[in-house]
Amino acid sequence: MLAQLLADIASIWAKYGSVYLNGIKNTLILAIVATLIGCIIGFICGILQTIPCAPQDGIVKRVILKIIRILVRVYVEVFRGTPMILQAVFIYYGVPYFFGYTFSSIWTVSIVVVSINTGAYMAESVRGGIMSIDIGQTEGAKAIGMTHFQTMLYVILPQTLKNIMPQIGNNYIINVKDTSVMFIIGFSEFFAVHKMVSGAIFKYFPSATMEMAGYLCMTLLASFILRWVEKKLAGAGSYELVNADQLAATAGTYNYPKKGSPFDETSKEFRNER
Repeated sequence: MLAQLLADIASIWAKYGSVYLNGIKNTLILAIVATLIGCIIGFICGILQTIPCAPQDGIVKRVILKIIRILVRVYVEVFRGTPMILQAVFIYYGVPYFFGYTFSSIWTVSIVVVSINTGAYMAESVRGGIMSIDIGQTEGAKAIGMTHFQTMLYVILPQTLKNIMPQIGNNYIINVKDTSVMFIIGFSEFFAVHKMVSGAIFKYFPSATMEMAGYLCMTLLASFILRWVEKKLAGAGSYELVNADQLAATAGTYNYPKKGSPFDETSKEFRNER
């Protein structure tokens, strides 16, 4: 049976190999572009949710921030609480239905759908990442005269990005797989190629096996690259403190003399010298 499966896979690849590769290319492009745009959306929403608002602030600022937080919360809950396949159908068919605008490219719709879906998940990840940074970091930045914008840009966000890098990678891997639902609106990605080929030659299982192997290779490669990026961001595992003055003891490098030695203030030799 295994030999027959391999023979069927070989025959399918010989005839439709270029079609499968084109589907893989479309899947990777859509996943990468949508993840990048989704991260930008998530960072914007996460930052808007963490803008400080004190009771002594003006009424206008408090009202505007309240409205922004409500809108962001509605956006996050709607797109996290509904399936992406229905979001694609709603946007692709709903926009022309309500506004009379027809999308000129299926790529545009696909990128919009996957991006806003990713942004909804990233918004909460970014908000949590910002809140996880110790409050002392913000207080220290303000103590040296930084504005809130400077504090976020130079102190908080770089640490947040490092902390949520695993979540960004997780969302990318999810997007690689979830782009398969875009076939519902006619986008020619990897899964759509499988449906087209299997419908033409009536060999569903061999084609599905190729799909499984293809998705596994894409996700494993992404996991390997993301772990490498995480290690680079983490820096060296060990380091040595550098001191310009060789005679000055660096904090943590000085060892107190052993008890009872001539250098110990409690030793007999030290007391006799005095």
